[in-house]
Amino acid sequence: MKTLLSLLLLGMPLQAVAEIQYSGNAGVEQRYFFQDALFPQQERGNLSVYFAPELYTSFNDGNDSVVFKGYYRFDQQDSERTHGDIREFKWTHSGDVWEIQAGIGKVFWGQTESLHLVDIINQTDSVEAIDGEDKLGQPMVALSLFKDWGNTTLFVLPYFRERTFSGSDGRFRPPLPVDTDNPIYESEDEEKNVDWAIRWQHSIGDWEVGLSYFDGTSREPDFVLTTNELLEPSLRPFYPQIQQAGIDVLALLGDWAIKFEGIQRTVMEQDFTAFVGGFEYSFVGLFDSVYDVNWLMEYQYDGREDLTNVIAQNDLMLGSRLVFNDVDGTEILVGVVQDLDYSSVKSGFIEASSRINDHWKWRVDAWMFSSNEPTEPSYILRRDDYIQLSLEYYF
Repeated sequence: MKTLLSLLLLGMPLQAVAEIQYSGNAGVEQRYFFQDALFPQQERGNLSVYFAPELYTSFNDGNDSVVFKGYYRFDQQDSERTHGDIREFKWTHSGDVWEIQAGIGKVFWGQTESLHLVDIINQTDSVEAIDGEDKLGQPMVALSLFKDWGNTTLFVLPYFRERTFSGSDGRFRPPLPVDTDNPIYESEDEEKNVDWAIRWQHSIGDWEVGLSYFDGTSREPDFVLTTNELLEPSLRPFYPQIQQAGIDVLALLGDWAIKFEGIQRTVMEQDFTAFVGGFEYSFVGLFDSVYDVNWLMEYQYDGREDLTNVIAQNDLMLGSRLVFNDVDGTEILVGVVQDLDYSSVKSGFIEASSRINDHWKWRVDAWMFSSNEPTEPSYILRRDDYIQLSLEYYF
């Protein structure tokens, strides 16, 4: 892999190529589902392994750098979850007050814990996890300007990445298979539509504010009921064109962290607003101990007319994070999300992790779902409660 990267770095001095830094991580994950699945192809146990190498080098007195982050997962059950991706492969050149990046990159926007509305550059790799935190690499060119009045970045996104979906053997899937081979686009250029975005970010005292705008292909597909080549019913993803303005705010006020994200989006001649906001309060040294306990609360709202694909439309998240403040970095996060329209619709999650030594780390993730409302999107997850045990190696 080092040889391949060296060949791609055309024009780089040979002494710079020799200084490539190699790192990354790999892991094995075991999921266990507490209930029998809705569909006969699905199993209650599922084992998978992943490998995520990273290569980095800099040259031109540190003004230029190249980073590569690969990813590959093999899944025991779901062939669609067995996949590889280039998460990042980009060149960065830095000036005194500006920076340019080109290649495949990952960009994160957002401040809140339970939902990331403004985070729209990268496509979700939804076969990885149910929380939508994992993203596919995005081809891009980005120009940043750093000034006293804030940091501004302009993105040109020349190629669209389709969302990944579980196969018939995988969990977290709709009743009908998703025909990922035949997506539908509103744009005549389909996946080659040139999207663009801009974001301004600035820190003002205890406040951090971000303003963003995006114009291009929606990362959230709708679905069109159709039949596949075998005349079996299936769902074709439909990716419309959208225009989205966003704002994200973080205020650190003593023991309080105030968080907010909001968007206004135009899609298919419909305008709607969505937002998520709340707080995180920290008890440092609880009862004179070494432990810190953070309490979280966030409210989620979505005002679009069609809520069939929207889980967080009028929901409340309550959670707590326990920080052990030990050398192993042990943390536990627990939370519950309650639908305020339907008392039976709720979900809960647990995230816990700690280092074993300099190279090894364990992680436990669990999700529980409850829904008796067939019109709610979470209804398809009602039998997918699970716990996942992970052992990760960092090199």
